[in-house]
Amino acid sequence: MGTGHYFWAIFYFTSLCSASLANNAKINFREKEKKVLDQILGAGKYDARIRPSGINGTDGPAVVRVNIFVRSISKIDDVTMEYSVQLTFREQWTDERLKFDDIQGRLKYLTLTEANRVWMPDLFFSNEKEGHFHNIIMPNVYIRIFPNGSVLYSIRISLTLACPMNLKLYPLDRQICSLRMASYGWTTNDLVFLWKEGDPVQVVKNLHLPRFTLEKFLTDYCNSKTNTGEYSCLKVDLLFKREFSYYLIQIYIPCCMLVIVSWVSFWLDQGAVPARVSLGVTTLLTMATQTSGINASLPPVSYTKAIDVWTGVCLTFVFGALLEFALVNYASRSGSNKANMHKENMKKKRRDLEQASLDAASDLLDTDSNATFAMASQYSRGGGLQKPLVRHPGDPLALEKLRQCEVHMQPPKRPSCCKTWLSKFPTRSKRIDVISRITFPLVFALFNLVYWSTYLFREEDDE
Repeated sequence: MGTGHYFWAIFYFTSLCSASLANNAKINFREKEKKVLDQILGAGKYDARIRPSGINGTDGPAVVRVNIFVRSISKIDDVTMEYSVQLTFREQWTDERLKFDDIQGRLKYLTLTEANRVWMPDLFFSNEKEGHFHNIIMPNVYIRIFPNGSVLYSIRISLTLACPMNLKLYPLDRQICSLRMASYGWTTNDLVFLWKEGDPVQVVKNLHLPRFTLEKFLTDYCNSKTNTGEYSCLKVDLLFKREFSYYLIQIYIPCCMLVIVSWVSFWLDQGAVPARVSLGVTTLLTMATQTSGINASLPPVSYTKAIDVWTGVCLTFVFGALLEFALVNYASRSGSNKANMHKENMKKKRRDLEQASLDAASDLLDTDSNATFAMASQYSRGGGLQKPLVRHPGDPLALEKLRQCEVHMQPPKRPSCCKTWLSKFPTRSKRIDVISRITFPLVFALFNLVYWSTYLFREEDDE
């Protein structure tokens, strides 16, 4: 008998447990969500046109906290001064009209995909040029409503934003591109945007940009006042550093090589006119083409860029090498003409000297014969030689002879080392080539020293 009662007690307990589990299994939480949504968003219960109240139900402005997640930055265009970014944009605010019962913590939040069902902040991107939502496969947007009335809005968007650039240090520059978000219609008396506390801006790991590096980003506020009121505004500044290695390989090294190749003409013979002319013209045209290609990838600005200084000086050096050959050619031709004239003059002078020497010899013979005759006559009249034929110390002719002797006895001046070295090259055209071989590289090296020290130090100052 005791055993039977024990069996029936176990059977009754098992039946109660099975009934309880069956009742719990019948609870459909999706149905509960539908009822809650109908309860808080039903007709006549919620008006999406009315903004939420302020903090703690006051009549102050609604506070919306914003945070963004940067997924990718596809391009930064120097010509149009814009950049394209894809991001996940999130807003969070509290609407006490959307509070609901969480069924003892079983409903953590409600999810909506239609943004027009609840009140939404009228935020817009003030520096946007183009933008679109992502609808593949489904619209990438959701709204979560939490039991305490907190609303989280998240959407994935792609934007093309304006980015005014200062290209004075290009390509050694840094650029700051901003992302500005502001309220379009609600003033700060009704709506205030704040950055989410903690980490308001997040960037995907291993963000890859072809020509830039994202160094850092800064968040700030940019409230604007107009004649219709003051509007809340948020901004994030993205600091990009341009990768210099690309420009070093594509621009700076080729320009240096072209300048050095133009110096080869200094080592060619001055008579190799076709070789030197073709070399100079080819390097000049190549340098001009390189400069045009660089300017084609940049916007036409009114100020001088660092790359303009570099290409302009390199073009000047190449053009100077071509002009140097023109000077050498002119000096060579004028030197040959002068040499011929010198030969003719030397022949003429030699003939004149020969004639003058003959005339002087004949005059000397006549003078000696007259002097001998005069001395004999004087001796015969005076009965003997009265005065010796010598010149007095104050005689002008003697002083002149003495001065000429002193001049010829002075030690010759020692020539400078440069003149001694240049005297090894007989023609003036050859001397111009030799001087150019030294002057052009030295001046170009000095320019490089000034250029890199100036722009690298300016880059550090801007940083």
